[in-house]
Amino acid sequence: MKVVVLCGGLGTRLREETEFRPKPLVEVGGRPILWHIMKTYAHYGFREFVLCLGYRGNMIKDYFLNYEAMNNDFTICLGRKSHIDFNGCHEEQNFQVTLADTGLESQTGGRIGRIRRYIEDDTFLVTYGDGLTDANISAMVEFHRSHGKLASVTAVRPISRFGNVTLDSSGRVGQFKEKPQSDSWISAGFMVFNRGVFDYIGGDDCVLEREPFERLAAAGELMAYRHDGFFYAMDTFREYQYLNELWSTGAAPWKVWRNGVHAQ
Repeated sequence: MKVVVLCGGLGTRLREETEFRPKPLVEVGGRPILWHIMKTYAHYGFREFVLCLGYRGNMIKDYFLNYEAMNNDFTICLGRKSHIDFNGCHEEQNFQVTLADTGLESQTGGRIGRIRRYIEDDTFLVTYGDGLTDANISAMVEFHRSHGKLASVTAVRPISRFGNVTLDSSGRVGQFKEKPQSDSWISAGFMVFNRGVFDYIGGDDCVLEREPFERLAAAGELMAYRHDGFFYAMDTFREYQYLNELWSTGAAPWKVWRNGVHAQ
């Protein structure tokens, strides 16, 4: 089953990092956030990826073209019969990564429409290149298969950035909750689709989260997998710092993998 990762956006709200590189290559703990996302899916046995490239997509291509050399010791023989012998192996064995140019200006739906030819199975996974979660991907897929609809999104209840204050008419604070969890649900961007979703997607200017999702919902073909655990999207420099702090202190909830081991 293929995992489609949307990697083409400009990342304008994280300009401190994305002015010189695409957001999926912004590092958390010394590794691109894209690496963390792929490691999460691989933990559940999903190791075939299609990356939808756009802004500075060549940098993502370079990252994977040089992956073996940058993550292994190697011996190189120079000269006319030059060759490289890699000594040892990294943990990302048998990852199959398709790097697809989906246009600089394409919107999220348009990017997915452009990679249709790379999707052979009826079911495929989709996510963004800037969000991390500890959601059980296998359980998400089983939920999708159980209801028989065309699309599933993972829904979470976000944590407020601000304290919640309850006031009476005089201004007296009756209750204060620091950064409470919201009662509403939002899409976390970890999705499971059937190929029939392509029929709801238009051209390059199609925004997945607008007309396609609205039409799928109206047709009763969109379901939500509820996740009460960790989800965090890296949209701003503050969020970038927070994710790096979690990693550096050994408190990263999304690190569900163990080296050399994946869930069945």
